[in-house]
Amino acid sequence: MSEVKISAEPRTEFGKGGARRTRRAGLVPAVLYGHGEKPVHIALPAREFAAAIRHGGLNTVFTIDIAGASGATLALPKAIQRDPIKDTYEHVDLIIVKRGEKVQVDVPVTLVGEAARNTLVVNESNTLAVVAEAMHLPSGFEVSIEGLEAGAQVTAADVQLPSGTELAVEPDFVLAIVSQAQTAEQLEGDTAEGGEEAAEGGEEAASTEE
Repeated sequence: MSEVKISAEPRTEFGKGGARRTRRAGLVPAVLYGHGEKPVHIALPAREFAAAIRHGGLNTVFTIDIAGASGATLALPKAIQRDPIKDTYEHVDLIIVKRGEKVQVDVPVTLVGEAARNTLVVNESNTLAVVAEAMHLPSGFEVSIEGLEAGAQVTAADVQLPSGTELAVEPDFVLAIVSQAQTAEQLEGDTAEGGEEAAEGGEEAASTEE
């Protein structure tokens, strides 16, 4: 994954009011910290930041050029707050990283293919924690479930990791489970049993009232 260069401004206004004014100006409030450095409050251009995340994912490494600072800083999003209604970024925590440094990140996992007929695939986790070099973070993993029968599991060990990337969880960490799907007859049976139980409950209530 290549780094994304982005400019930032020092942020001097804090609190909810300051954050709102920052966002109205087309900027995202952010804080930059890590490696023993004092936290730096900055504002990122909202459109550029959103485009970078949309293109590279949540594990995009940014080269941040802060106005008035000497030299750029490499950083990785640690926590992102979004407004679910407006679909905008409310605040970003960025952690400083160094070239050659290994970091732990959660990488999205996508299941591809179709499991065997009459099965149900249940996702246990949509991400996998791995350790990789900061400038070579994987953007996502794909795992095939093609033809898997009921009772099968997809674990961390089934994920093909690129060179230099290691699991941050045990190999038997479960990502998905393939179970037997209910047949139409079983579903009808469950519905019928539910109706009978409701009817019995109604009769008991009526008897009690009498």
